[in-house]
Amino acid sequence: MKSWLAVLAVAMTVVGCGGAPDTDVEVFTWWANGSERAGLDALVTVFEEQHPGLTFVNGAVAGGAGSTARDVLNYRMGAGDPPDTFQAHAGKELTDYILGNRVQDLKGLYDENGWSSVFPEQLLQLLTVDGKIYSVPSNVHRANVVWGNADVLTRAGLDMESRPENLDDWFVQLDRIKAAGIVPLAIGKDWTQVHLLEVVLLARLGANDYTGLFDGRTDWRSPAVAGAVADFARLMSYTNSDFQFLDWEAATQLVIDGKAAYNVMGDWAEVVFREQDWRYDVDYIAFPVPGTADEFDFLADSFTLPVGARDEGGARAWLETVGSVEGQKAFNIAKGSIPARTDIGTDGFGPYQTTAIASYMSDDIVPSLAHGAATPVRWLADITAAVRQFGTKQDVAALTAALIAAAEQNRS
Repeated sequence: MKSWLAVLAVAMTVVGCGGAPDTDVEVFTWWANGSERAGLDALVTVFEEQHPGLTFVNGAVAGGAGSTARDVLNYRMGAGDPPDTFQAHAGKELTDYILGNRVQDLKGLYDENGWSSVFPEQLLQLLTVDGKIYSVPSNVHRANVVWGNADVLTRAGLDMESRPENLDDWFVQLDRIKAAGIVPLAIGKDWTQVHLLEVVLLARLGANDYTGLFDGRTDWRSPAVAGAVADFARLMSYTNSDFQFLDWEAATQLVIDGKAAYNVMGDWAEVVFREQDWRYDVDYIAFPVPGTADEFDFLADSFTLPVGARDEGGARAWLETVGSVEGQKAFNIAKGSIPARTDIGTDGFGPYQTTAIASYMSDDIVPSLAHGAATPVRWLADITAAVRQFGTKQDVAALTAALIAAAEQNRS
């Protein structure tokens, strides 16, 4: 009750700023700190240059890695007081809002701005629902990335330039690291474990069968899925014992501090290494999760046009900035992600981002499970609960059964 009252208080505070003139455009995000806030600030600068008659109103709500913001947003949408535009992960995370007629189709805006010719076809397919598109991606992150401490790998007797081709090769490396008395794989609490599960499923099933898990083409009861779940459980045996108490930043810090060799995390982690003044491919390394070298496991922050927005014209202007060359370049250089557009090039981006841009333009693009692209919110919640239970009981059979049940209950 106290938690809900706190959320309600925040919501009422935000709602209380209503009655703003039409030149005010309220942009609702959870970007309140760090590289996310830096990216937002850069995007706002471009917005104000492109639309000098409009005033950006920051509706950011901090806390809970976006969970607090989503609670506040749900309250406001239910109360009929939506912001002019709000941040969401692109893909199936928007399902409930789409089915509830809470967000508007933006296909016309795509046509007006030529976005269908500059966003990859695979991305457009993942954004399209019954011929309509409900959000504009501001960026793209890659989820299937392994981050490693070069010095730790050297201490364990490994060549830091060696890249295991598949999970079996990686298990050999992890055994050597463990024998050297070092934690092989740092991980955090439940959602980071779901993140690990998704990349293992991708590594063992491949792009087509992995995406089939979410649209009905692949059976969750298949031996391939059972084998992938067993691989996930094996990887969890290489992790730090306090994983249930850490979030992703703390898990990544174990790698930076030399207490662990590897971490599997999306490429927002790259900013953390750069903040340490570490050099890419010298002090730290990054490579696709073994077995996924030809896949780009994507998630994207995106913006919507809610039904009932107070300043629909201002919201459309914000969306135009989000999708523009100038907006995408400024935002992503600051945030550490890469543009969703393919016509921007690599000038101004760091060495890791340059490799990610190349992969994004050539690899198979698949939707992230842990970050809202692959499933509706309720299905992901069921999977997260199953993974959390596994973290406590380490029961592979129970995890497999729970994943099957979640698919049967949620997949249409």
